[in-house]
Amino acid sequence: MEDKQFWHDKWQSGQLGFHLEDTNAALVKYWPKLDIDKTCEVLVPLCGKSLDMLWLRQQGHEILGVELSQIAARDFFEDNKLKYETTKDDKFQNYTGDGITIAVGDFFDLNEARTTNIKAVYDRAALIALPPSLQKKYVAHLESLLAPGAQILLVTLEYDPADLDGPPFSIPGPQVQEHFAHWCQITQLKTTALTDFRDIAANETVYHLVVK
Repeated sequence: MEDKQFWHDKWQSGQLGFHLEDTNAALVKYWPKLDIDKTCEVLVPLCGKSLDMLWLRQQGHEILGVELSQIAARDFFEDNKLKYETTKDDKFQNYTGDGITIAVGDFFDLNEARTTNIKAVYDRAALIALPPSLQKKYVAHLESLLAPGAQILLVTLEYDPADLDGPPFSIPGPQVQEHFAHWCQITQLKTTALTDFRDIAANETVYHLVVK
């Protein structure tokens, strides 16, 4: 992935403004309404050390997170006092414990062999973290990993790009349609005006996507 060093530097310096100290409210509100089988595995791309993975695990799901930083993976387990073990394969250093695996490496190296049981995806911080030059590649790779019927809960931000250089990047509604409409059914669940986002006007939008 482009800008790998940018994210490594963020974790090494502890500049983690993108990390939320609580479970995302949209996840808690909308995930239970999606009728996703609790026995299925959930993919969380560019997961960082998100507490959302703990919440998803508490719902019964096995979790596969993908993350560039070993610091993030280690901190997730240690901060939450979870025992874990590490293994290595050709592409990833894997941190695994309590039904959660964080595969440390490049998301674009993830293949179908690792996602056989993935029936749902939670994307709060992946698409918006990627520059426009990588967004289409990310969506195309996600499409290659998911079978028809798989569900995605997608959370995006929208703001005037003149007000902020991402990440996070603004993803307006037409762009969501451009990325997903040809392979997913799209339902816009809610748009919320944010009052505490970097002193600029911004909206958060939650989408439910079902792979055709």
